Amino acid sequence: MQKRAAACFLLPGLAGVSVFVLLPFANVFLSSFRTSLTKQFVGLKNYLSIFQNSAFRLAAGNTARFIALGVPLLLLFSLGLALVINSAARWDKYKYLYLLPMAVPAATMVLVWRMLFERQGFLNHFLGTHTDFLGEGSAFYILVGSYLWKNLGYTLVLWLAGLRSIPRDILDAAKVDGAGGVTCFLRVTLPNLKGSMYTILVVSLLNSFKVFREVYLVGGAYPQEDIYLLQHIFNNWYTNLDFDKMAAGAVLSVLVLGGISLLLQRLWDREE
Repeated sequence: MQKRAAACFLLPGLAGVSVFVLLPFANVFLSSFRTSLTKQFVGLKNYLSIFQNSAFRLAAGNTARFIALGVPLLLLFSLGLALVINSAARWDKYKYLYLLPMAVPAATMVLVWRMLFERQGFLNHFLGTHTDFLGEGSAFYILVGSYLWKNLGYTLVLWLAGLRSIPRDILDAAKVDGAGGVTCFLRVTLPNLKGSMYTILVVSLLNSFKVFREVYLVGGAYPQEDIYLLQHIFNNWYTNLDFDKMAAGAVLSVLVLGGISLLLQRLWDREE
């Protein structure tokens, strides 16, 4: 009886996932092996085509560089702030202020960027220069900074939830045994954060793919090379009706993200 009741509760969710996730992905997967117009089976031709595409290689490299820099910085900064807030009760009431950037529309944030970093912007006026920060190589680091600013608060709250799930008795026992702050963090706090760390890492990785609107509003469909990401080439393929290439690229992206998630899960399970 309990199994039937559980199945009834699960059925609506499974039906929604099947209709809105699994079936569309199956259609995209099949489309990646066919031409978009004639639906003729072409095997791996679409995959070979995108690997030979210099724009795809550029976008993939920039996206990988963005993730390699942005995600570790986000984890470090948010964990540091979470430790500070968790250690002092007076800072606890300010934790929700860090969530405010999530409520700021992308268009508003881009307007602030332009006011700060354009040739006639505040930063150039302050420095007495006429550098186009949004058009130079520094645009990439401005993009990383916006990713940190946008996601810092949410990641901070996740870290705080993990920190406050650690039994206080364990921390007190470590201090009684003479463990200092660094030792207590490395030997007690960090090992007990492994479960939260996996979730936060995966969420941060997924959020790193959600910066398209900001870059698009700054540079349009064809921004400078430093900030030309995978989201741009997918958008350009869609505009040019290259649905076969877009399907192949989407399948590759899912495989890469899924592979990274599975690898992280295996590493976490092995350590536990």
